[in-house]
Amino acid sequence: MNKLIKLYEKWCTIPDKIRFLLVGGYNAAFSYIIFAIAVHFIGHQYYQICVALQWIISSVFSFTTQKLFVFCTKGNWLKEYIKCCTTWVISYCCNALILEVIVRYITKNVYIGQFVSILFASVVTYILFKYFAFRHRTVQD
Repeated sequence: MNKLIKLYEKWCTIPDKIRFLLVGGYNAAFSYIIFAIAVHFIGHQYYQICVALQWIISSVFSFTTQKLFVFCTKGNWLKEYIKCCTTWVISYCCNALILEVIVRYITKNVYIGQFVSILFASVVTYILFKYFAFRHRTVQD
């Protein structure tokens, strides 16, 4: 058990941007797979419903991985989860808007549109997570 704790502590010394790229990449892939499965079963014409389902399903998984493996915060589970929900609403709106613009004006391919949308939404999510949801308070704050 001590080896796991030391490994985790070492992991948490890696810069958060790198941890976010690694864990966030995994989360983005997980989200994209959910989106693709939803589009396959529900239909291309309902891609906005599919993106909403994707965000709802992947949010709990994402919260846990972000909290534990990106921002390495302890405690405050409920408070941070509520802040994450706020973050996801903003990120979801960005994702849905970008997806809509891409599908309407650039390509009709919802899979390509969602891939690009996830990249943009990931940047917004990182900023909101870092400075709002998982913000570390210091004595000066």
